[in-house]
Amino acid sequence: MGGGGQLTEPEEPISGRAAGVYTWEEVQSHCNRNDQWLVIDRKVYNITQWAKRHPGGIRVISHYAGEDATEAFTAFHPDLKFVQKFLKPLQIGELAATEPSQDRNKNATIIQDFHTLRAQVESEGLFRARPLFFCLHLGHILLLEALAWLIIWVWGTSWTLTFLSAVILATTQLQAGWLQHDFGHLSVFKKSSWNHLLHKFVIGHLKGASANWWNHRHFQHHAKPNIFSKDPDVNMLHVFVVGETQPVEYGIKKIKYMPYHHQHKYFFLVGPPLLIPVYFHIQIIHTMISRRDWVDLAWSLSYYLRYLCCSIPMFGLFGSVVFISFIRFLESHGFVWVTQMSHLPMDIDHEKNQDWLSMQLQATCNIKQSLFNDWFSGHLNFQIEHHLFPTMPRHNYHLVAPLVRALCEKHGIPYQVKTLWQGFADVFRSLKHSGDLWLDAYLHK
Repeated sequence: MGGGGQLTEPEEPISGRAAGVYTWEEVQSHCNRNDQWLVIDRKVYNITQWAKRHPGGIRVISHYAGEDATEAFTAFHPDLKFVQKFLKPLQIGELAATEPSQDRNKNATIIQDFHTLRAQVESEGLFRARPLFFCLHLGHILLLEALAWLIIWVWGTSWTLTFLSAVILATTQLQAGWLQHDFGHLSVFKKSSWNHLLHKFVIGHLKGASANWWNHRHFQHHAKPNIFSKDPDVNMLHVFVVGETQPVEYGIKKIKYMPYHHQHKYFFLVGPPLLIPVYFHIQIIHTMISRRDWVDLAWSLSYYLRYLCCSIPMFGLFGSVVFISFIRFLESHGFVWVTQMSHLPMDIDHEKNQDWLSMQLQATCNIKQSLFNDWFSGHLNFQIEHHLFPTMPRHNYHLVAPLVRALCEKHGIPYQVKTLWQGFADVFRSLKHSGDLWLDAYLHK
């Protein structure tokens, strides 16, 4: 589950009842850290040992232990035939003929209709990327970065020019973030190895971050969006309470790490300003060193070496550190607002075991299309389509959007589209609403 990393074939079949026939109840009982089964296309697999070598990370595949993972498996892997050979040694049986294909209370009609939609989208070639689009995107990033350095090399380091250069460099960092996102989702090249290589180049050499850190974190978010203990993006480290369930739980238990009824105010001080320059930066360094990921570390160091070679002659060492910190500060604001406006105001709760379409639509919303919104957000204003089809190249989101909207209307599933400013305002409103729920529970329950 999750398309990042390189596949290594299982050494031997996992032990289990040979060619067994199982019920959903039996499958669901194998959902702990040391005993994990899942179902794909009615076939039962024991992934207990394989999960440790899973290219997308152990956690993302473990989130589907005891469940039907068919839809997630299809969504994350662009080359299903290639991946199938890695599944064969793990198969221990099939579902009993009397068992439904879907687990728990998932809607079979919705699942079938979404499967039909995916087949239609594939037949229309909407999973085929246009290489020129991504080449031009990379080109505009490199040109903007060159312009930013040229400004201060030629005209000097006055406060005005330094600020202008920082804004341009922060813009390139944000745009490089969207481009590495494309490669990380394997949505550019047919060959996964090319996507992996360009992913490391963009996120490592152009941004100074780690591809493996991003893979293992981001695929969890896609597999179980807005689900506590499974989506790392809603792990707020007790700094915020989000959604409608967590605030009440914290309030009833009298948990008060922060004055949560004021979180919509202090969000502006600790959210956008600090996520990338502090939290992500520390987490990335810790992850690369603790996992001994020397390849990603080398890519990351190549970025900082290149940056220092450009900045030290102009600002000195201390000035260079201040300059990059300010760039990260600016970049972090754009990143937080773009990513949170599509998720934070949506449903955030514990696991509900929903089908793929229902789960993704409850956790995501879209921002209206415009040339600026498309560019500024890296086409993540089509967050719904991106979550439903994570390997689809982003320039095709607008083509599939009407089909997705029609399917949602058919099944009565809300399909939300907002303006950019509504999206920003809803982040503030949702934090205030969650804080008010916490205060009420804290004082009266």
